[in-house]
Amino acid sequence: MPFYASLTRESVQVQQRAAAGLLALQAQLKASVPARTMAETLLLATWNIREFDSAKYGPRCAESFFYIAEIIDHFDLVAIQEVREDLTALHQLLDILGAWWRYIVTDVTAGAAGNGERLAFVYDSRKVTFNGLAGEVVLPDMPQKRVLQLARTPFLCGFRAGWSAFNLCTVHIYYGTEKPNEPRRVQEIQDLAQFLAARAKRAAAVPDARPEHLLLLGDFNIFGHNDATMQALTNAGFTIPSAIQPLSGSSLDKSHYYDQIAFIPQPGRFGTTGQAGVFDYYQSVFPRDAHATYADVLPEAYKTSANPRRYYNDWRTHQMSDHLLLWVELQIDFSQEYLQGLITPATATPAARRRSRRASQPPA
Repeated sequence: MPFYASLTRESVQVQQRAAAGLLALQAQLKASVPARTMAETLLLATWNIREFDSAKYGPRCAESFFYIAEIIDHFDLVAIQEVREDLTALHQLLDILGAWWRYIVTDVTAGAAGNGERLAFVYDSRKVTFNGLAGEVVLPDMPQKRVLQLARTPFLCGFRAGWSAFNLCTVHIYYGTEKPNEPRRVQEIQDLAQFLAARAKRAAAVPDARPEHLLLLGDFNIFGHNDATMQALTNAGFTIPSAIQPLSGSSLDKSHYYDQIAFIPQPGRFGTTGQAGVFDYYQSVFPRDAHATYADVLPEAYKTSANPRRYYNDWRTHQMSDHLLLWVELQIDFSQEYLQGLITPATATPAARRRSRRASQPPA
């Protein structure tokens, strides 16, 4: 549970409004997202938190940080895109979440296309362990082809939770023009997905190696399920969990499937529970057309805007985001499978016994 004490530094009006918003968020989260468990499951999420943090529409309000923390605290591990060079906002978020929350973050991607952004993972260290693997992905040149590096360097880290070990690679793919199949966007997804799929294939070929489950998640700027952007991901061998496939999109109008979580699992100790969702926090906080409610904190430009409602609806996306949060629940308790693997028929071949041991290795 996040720490709310610093909320008392705000005005009574803000305290009351934030408390009502937090209670509404708690009820919505309880109704739409499974409860966190100690050892059975892992709640994994990806969230592009818009320009975290910038002053384009004035500073992010204190209550916004509490709302963001309340949402993140309902998950175990969250990939965050659009973290800015100044980490003050990230530190403020972690202060509210509590001392057991940790983060791993990239350096800023230089250049105009990089937009001064970082990629980050935040996780509850009581349940999730960083295993020491961390790196920004640089694509190698291919025979007779010089590969264009991604506008924002992908970030790959290794984690452990319960009986499962897995590598997460988070991305913020190039947007460019407002077209479903922007050529550079398609190329970035294709080059990265093929590179990571080849890496996973090599890892799987190592005899008796521990399974190296690979998850690719983040903001892909995919418009629709049938677009070339999505096909570039799945054609490389990545699978979108069946629980995610029928969900609405993560854009504010839920029509675009910008954010995705895709897998290349290996045999043993990995799987989903069948639970996933897109969490629309605007049902509880900063509702559309509630500009009068926030007149006390809206920037001066709001008062002179020709369209106050439109200004407010842009402003609120800089308080929360212009992306909704996508999540999936993973199984991390494989104790029964491990014990069953010990009951190996004596007639089994040595190769079959090795495969059984590999698929049911105990946690490291």
